[in-house]
Amino acid sequence: MFGELLKTSEHEGREKHVPVIHAPAEVKAGEFFSVTVVVGEEVAHPNSPEHHIKWIQVFAHPEGSNPIQVANFDVAPGSVEPKVTFNMKLENNAVLYALAYCNIHGLWEAEFRISV
Repeated sequence: MFGELLKTSEHEGREKHVPVIHAPAEVKAGEFFSVTVVVGEEVAHPNSPEHHIKWIQVFAHPEGSNPIQVANFDVAPGSVEPKVTFNMKLENNAVLYALAYCNIHGLWEAEFRISV
């Protein structure tokens, strides 16, 4: 059921809502690397009390393991851009999943594969 609620780059409104993940495609095991997630990279998303991105979450799903939440950011309406950067490390190949929640248009998802 939850999967049906997630919208992807195939849905209308994707330009403003789908999170875009910027990270290296290949990293070294155990070494920190930078990840940036942007919502509205192609077309800026509104950021008013009436219409805004409420939060961004990032999960890593390493091969052979359960997914783990690696980042959680609340985004306040008004003067904050829905763009976050953090450092993380991996021990195995993984898929990063970014979720963004728009208070009007719901949950949006993107994924990015990283080789270790």
